[in-house]
Amino acid sequence: MKKNSVSSKTNEPKPLDLDLRPGQSIELLKELHILTREGKLNQDSRRKLKQVLHLFQFIEKILKELAEEDAVKTSNLSASAASAASAALASSGTAAQTQGLTLADHGAGKSYLGFIVYDLFFKALSQGAIYGIETRAELVEASRALAKRLDFQRMVFLNTSVAESSQSELMPAQIDVVTALHACDTATDDAIAFGLLKKARAMVLVPCCQAEVAAKLRQNKALNLSRTPLAELWRHPLHTREIGSQLTNVLRCLYLESKGYTVTVTELVGWEHSMKNELILARYTGRPKAAATDRLNALLTEFGLSESLASRYP
Repeated sequence: MKKNSVSSKTNEPKPLDLDLRPGQSIELLKELHILTREGKLNQDSRRKLKQVLHLFQFIEKILKELAEEDAVKTSNLSASAASAASAALASSGTAAQTQGLTLADHGAGKSYLGFIVYDLFFKALSQGAIYGIETRAELVEASRALAKRLDFQRMVFLNTSVAESSQSELMPAQIDVVTALHACDTATDDAIAFGLLKKARAMVLVPCCQAEVAAKLRQNKALNLSRTPLAELWRHPLHTREIGSQLTNVLRCLYLESKGYTVTVTELVGWEHSMKNELILARYTGRPKAAATDRLNALLTEFGLSESLASRYP
């Protein structure tokens, strides 16, 4: 017997052709211009959304782990101690900013990442806050206006640099998670310094445009070529850029390990979507690695960077 033919409707694409989560805000995606007003998605937006949603999966896992850790700590507190802690926060006048998990998003740009993390994780919670740090005033104002329209009340946007944000009175004393998606050149290092100062429990970093080390290698190229055969690795300009980028991230990972973090390095998405694809995940353990410090210093010495990067890796 001839099988019934499948209706052509089953092959029709979904209106958004997206794997959206229950409750995910379509209006937000339209406001971010990821979707058109008709709900359509162009190829450039598809790549951007895929990157952000894939990064969110890593961040969500960390946030859930931290929430579970906090729940265990809270359950171990006596009722009176928990009540006293809550009263102390309330009397400080900053309870809305400090209760619950906190996330600082550096180099936020249009805050695609911050808004999606809030929409998919923080929105369902009664506490916790996201802080977007961006130097371009017009983007900060636009993000503030969008958060107000969407009633994302626990999103704070600061018009300041990554380096200066750590001193802002609008920031809490401690931040749980630090993110930096494609923060250019030394902004990733500033985000790491911010995370260390704020005692971050986790950092999620996607570095971009690592030019500082490459510039230092170029400055000392002739001296290093006479000093070590390793300098052949960056004798040609193209190799200088590539080695500088690779070395920068290796030094960052060792530095984080030396400060008590476990570090995992992986790909964010496929290379066909972005060449700036390296994802550094760091979780605080409180156990600094002396071997990481030794190797960090050895690499700085071997590449002739000890003096020029002394303040970068104190």
